[in-house]
Amino acid sequence: MKRLLQNQGMIQIFLAMLVVIGTMLVSMYAIYRISISSIYEKVTQNNSLVVKSLIQSYDNQFRTINNLIHSIHGLPYNFETGEFGRMDMTGVYKMQDQMATLVSSIDYIEEAVVFYDNLDIAITSTGTSNLSLILDYKYEHKRFNTNYWRTFMNSDNSLKIFAGERYNITNVNMMKVPKKLIVVAGGNKVRMSSKNILIYIDEAAFLKHVNQGGMIPGSSLAVLDQNEQLIFSTEDGFDIGSILEQVSSNEKSLTKGNYEYHMYRSNFNEFYYIEKVPYQFSNISSVGKSNRIIMVTAVLGAVLLSILLSIYLYRPMKRIMSQLGGRHSGNDFKKILSGIIHLQIENSEIKKQLQAAENEAKRGVLLQAIDEFASSSEQDPAFNRYNAEFFIYRLFVMVVVQWRSPGENQARSLEHMTECLQSALREKQMMASVYYEKDLQFIVLISIREVKERDRLSQNLNEVLLRLEQDELTGYSARASISKAYASELANCRQAYSNAVQALEYRLVSTTSKVLDAGKINGDWNMHYPFDKVEKLSNYILNRQVKEGKQIISEIIGNAVERNVHHYQLIHIAETMFYFMLRHAGNAAKDNEELMKLERAFHAAASHSFDGNDVESMLHDAAVRIAKYIGSSQQEASKLNPTYISQYIELNYMRNLYLDHIAEVTETSPKYFSSYFKKTFGVNYVEYLNKVRLSHARELLQNTNYSVSEVGEKTGYLNSSTFTTTFKKYYGISPSEYRKQQIS
Repeated sequence: MKRLLQNQGMIQIFLAMLVVIGTMLVSMYAIYRISISSIYEKVTQNNSLVVKSLIQSYDNQFRTINNLIHSIHGLPYNFETGEFGRMDMTGVYKMQDQMATLVSSIDYIEEAVVFYDNLDIAITSTGTSNLSLILDYKYEHKRFNTNYWRTFMNSDNSLKIFAGERYNITNVNMMKVPKKLIVVAGGNKVRMSSKNILIYIDEAAFLKHVNQGGMIPGSSLAVLDQNEQLIFSTEDGFDIGSILEQVSSNEKSLTKGNYEYHMYRSNFNEFYYIEKVPYQFSNISSVGKSNRIIMVTAVLGAVLLSILLSIYLYRPMKRIMSQLGGRHSGNDFKKILSGIIHLQIENSEIKKQLQAAENEAKRGVLLQAIDEFASSSEQDPAFNRYNAEFFIYRLFVMVVVQWRSPGENQARSLEHMTECLQSALREKQMMASVYYEKDLQFIVLISIREVKERDRLSQNLNEVLLRLEQDELTGYSARASISKAYASELANCRQAYSNAVQALEYRLVSTTSKVLDAGKINGDWNMHYPFDKVEKLSNYILNRQVKEGKQIISEIIGNAVERNVHHYQLIHIAETMFYFMLRHAGNAAKDNEELMKLERAFHAAASHSFDGNDVESMLHDAAVRIAKYIGSSQQEASKLNPTYISQYIELNYMRNLYLDHIAEVTETSPKYFSSYFKKTFGVNYVEYLNKVRLSHARELLQNTNYSVSEVGEKTGYLNSSTFTTTFKKYYGISPSEYRKQQIS
């Protein structure tokens, strides 16, 4: 035995095996240190930031609903009965139209209902009806019926949110469809108006509106009002009562069973949010103990096995070593090396996962920092932790980069776009960090030592964007804005973000630069809005003269581009033109779901438009679709509809269109037609006819050599005196003076 121990070959084998054992032990210990418990700690830290971001999102939605109720209270309509005992239905219809505009902007609202203490009428965004038909039949519920809501509204109450419950909703086919709704009842402790307001919210759509994908699997969130009454929960059967008995007030925690419960209180409406998260992972302590036992057993067994193998392999290894001349490269050593490499790869993957979680947490902190409604008191710990990682030098600028996608076939992943932009900026020696915000918009934080370094950033960033458009991100188009320089504190990110975004909104439409300097943006209000051309566009679309309508669109947009207005001003012009076209389609529609989709698509395209060509193209597309919808929705069976009446007046305005004549054409009496016309169009028949005639008269005065009396005759006026008087009444000057102004 002594001779064997003194043999150098056997000692080398034994020492080699001990090296392998030591390497395995170090690797196993490193994996154990960053295993389940370590990962869980990182994930829970990230989950806390995600939950606070969710709470902020929910607060924003409740704020939106509260603002909607205030807006409805502010609608200036009084519906007392008139001298013949009938309500002022003109005001009712106007209020309904404005409610429809307010409600359509919030996609998770099912309906808004307004009623009064002493009236049986209910006004909604889709029409008016008897109050009982709305509350007892359309939104049927055993408890929440008409009597309940009248009693509730007559009592002294603050704004109240009722927990989601199943309602039987009567659809357009007169079928009962169950749906879970949340009801918000407007408060009356301080009367803003005589209106009683109920907001019906689709709970499923409301929950989908806030992305909860970032939460730990198995966790959930419950929302309670200021009286600790449950409003809704992301988990069915969430036992709130037992938790509230042990947890109350602001941000307290409780461990119960396999879960931890954290309570937060909103700064906006004092609502309570209870987060339920798994308490570590199942059997984490027993798993850790088992891992240690396995490691100790493995080490002892490996040492014993090394001794036995060294003795067993002594003679064969000696013979092999002598035959190989003292060199050794056996397969056993390769297998051991392969196992070590495999462990290293797994370790690297775990580190990547931790780094991804860390980056997401930093992104969440930055997004909260630029949120104007975020509460700084909740963010202070996170700010202190990440402040040094966001900034390297004492100053920073924020860059907002917006990309236009080339289409789904050429789309790149957000991770790829972030890496490309990050690498390109680092190649230019910029100390930059890139974070994705939303809608292909990225936020870049660039640290600088002195203010004068900012002057070179615009040119360098322009070169970076051009290279990316030509190489890694072919097909994409980019634009960016650089904020002013600020001290390196997260608290300044909100102002820097506002500064950079404002530069993008105030960019001139004919600018060719990809990078805008927020410090050089100036306001300019050289905007012109040709109401006569827009009115003509509306009539062309109504009559489905799409080619002529497109020509007017191109003229108006071209004029705005020539004036070099700000981009947000161009969007305002485009949206006004869109609604002028859309109003006729809305009058002809029975089911306006398609028009609502078109409206949402138009606003989305407008918010992502890059230049005047984009705006002109989306208006052309809207004109085609609206004209097609009007054509498919015309009611040929009845002449008493807005589309037919508007089209008849547009085609026959030069004739003597007396009230008796138009009533005969629509097969009604003059009195009934006059009442119907005012309710439908918002003005009386004569005023509408004068506007159509004078619109054509202005065009003839501008573009022809007809005399004033000839223009009057061609536009339907019996004599020059009537034409001149009417023209001066609407425009403040005579036709002759108007012609002189246009020539000069």
